[in-house]
Amino acid sequence: MLIAGAVSLAAFMEVLDTTIANVALSHISGSLGATSEESTWVLTSYLVANGIILPLSGWLSSVFGRKNFFLLCILGFTITSFLCGIATSLPMLIVFRMLQGLAGGGLQPSQQAIIKDSFPPEKLGMAFAITGITTVLAPILGPVTGGYITDNFSWRWIFFINIPVGMLALFLVKALVQDPPSAKKQKVESVDYIGLGLIALGLGTLQVVLDKGQQEDWFSSNFILIFAAISIVSLIASVIWILRQKHPIIELKLFKIPSFTMPCIMIFFVGFALYSSAMLLPMEVQANFGYDATLSGLVLSPSGLATLLMMPVVGRLVNRIQGKYLISFGMLLTAGGMWATGMVTPQTDYNTFMWVRILQIVGLPFLFVPASTMAFSKITEEHSSNASAIIALMRNLGGSVGIAIVTNKLIQSQQIEQSYLVDHLNSASTVFQSTLAAYTHQFMQMGVPSLMTFDAAQHAALAKIYQQVALQASLLAYRDAYNFMAVILLLLAVVALFMPRDSYHKVEYKRPETCESEKM
Repeated sequence: MLIAGAVSLAAFMEVLDTTIANVALSHISGSLGATSEESTWVLTSYLVANGIILPLSGWLSSVFGRKNFFLLCILGFTITSFLCGIATSLPMLIVFRMLQGLAGGGLQPSQQAIIKDSFPPEKLGMAFAITGITTVLAPILGPVTGGYITDNFSWRWIFFINIPVGMLALFLVKALVQDPPSAKKQKVESVDYIGLGLIALGLGTLQVVLDKGQQEDWFSSNFILIFAAISIVSLIASVIWILRQKHPIIELKLFKIPSFTMPCIMIFFVGFALYSSAMLLPMEVQANFGYDATLSGLVLSPSGLATLLMMPVVGRLVNRIQGKYLISFGMLLTAGGMWATGMVTPQTDYNTFMWVRILQIVGLPFLFVPASTMAFSKITEEHSSNASAIIALMRNLGGSVGIAIVTNKLIQSQQIEQSYLVDHLNSASTVFQSTLAAYTHQFMQMGVPSLMTFDAAQHAALAKIYQQVALQASLLAYRDAYNFMAVILLLLAVVALFMPRDSYHKVEYKRPETCESEKM
């Protein structure tokens, strides 16, 4: 378990950095003399670089050796974190964030591959419970940590805190981790530059589309249209090209194994639920309830403790209960949490938000741990790094797609709900007329009689009514977004029941090619 803890330490900081800067953008833009729109590239540059390197990390592990590659990633992530902290301009920070994303992109896949090869099959459930803490807990703590540091110190310290953690992780990994023969440095006869370029171009432009789509009004923007077209063409071309290569940079043939493909799909939706909900709730409490960055982060933090407690429990259950039942149960729990969050009212207090967030997240260990264990159940040591790279990519893509879809759903719902409510504000509505009269009288009583005319008081009353309408429309829009996610998760809970039965504690490891040849 020391090995699992050591390799999870650096991966935890890398995942934390995907969300820690979100709450600090206004401070960063003010400090570096940039607009709010320009500062969002601090997030986009990191996600783009991270998305490019994730699927390539398996191939890079074979080029450098997995342990050497992991150490190189830790060192690069630590150095670039320092550079981000000392950046004196926004372009400089964006460049350093991109380098940080490139360096950190290999940490998650390498972490999972090392853990998979360090434990026997019957102990993988508990081992992946530790990686689950990294995957699920870090995005939750990101806004909390970022908000506290930004409000009490400086935004630069959200990068500086990575330095001591990175140095400790570097020491522990070097001392504890040993590569099996299959993970040592291999001779690379040639580099598939075409496949490498197509993957980098396709995933990079896809991440830009997902991250900037809402800001640019999606396909009304030529910028988004061009990047979407480049992404589609590049990704299709890359799949065709890679499948024809004898030594591909990404092992897409792993998707021929059903016990790998189905869990990958479920892990995609783990990212979908985790990242989109971690974005929605802080937005809602800040926009509608007046919470600051620190307090909105504290709404999320107790759910992290609940996750921490549930991970080892689920780790023990995976050897006793079929994984597909645990996954279905987790989907149901998470769907229930989304539905409950949509029931908030203007009177909802902090404690209620805290408990509905716990309900949102407590089901995720039931998704992540069995899905990860099932995904690796028929993967050989030789393919561990490639499988880990694909799984990490699926999770991160799920988060990006989830945030893009849910944000778009939220904005559309706000327009629809506000339009519906405004339609009821007319002279035929006795409720509207009585409310307008009451507020007008109230403002007349509050104002100086010689200055507060009836027209001025009525105008103020209308403004107050509109403010309430906007609040109600916003709450209804968030309800729609949460219900939308709940419906998706309920459908997935049903789909999970049709997944193949797992037998990872008894499995005999085979190469994917061997499995295919046996079918012929």
